[in-house]
Amino acid sequence: MANHKATKKDVRQSAKRRERNRYNGKTTRNAIRDLKAVTEKAAAGKELPEVISMIDKLAKTGVIHKNKASNLKSKLTKRVNALA
Repeated sequence: MANHKATKKDVRQSAKRRERNRYNGKTTRNAIRDLKAVTEKAAAGKELPEVISMIDKLAKTGVIHKNKASNLKSKLTKRVNALA
């Protein structure tokens, strides 16, 4: 453990950020999983913009890379459009 005041604060801040990033990442992964499980096009189309928004927020804050976000959004959109 660090002895400097600023370093102790940095440890607290990074722990808080890590918890927030883990929570948001897990919530988004669960939303993606739930979207993939939907079989009705109307329900999936309604849910897709919310999931895309969550993915964009993760990319914006640096939790995931912007190319990964783009890749996820593309795959999800294709999957929803392919539903009958």
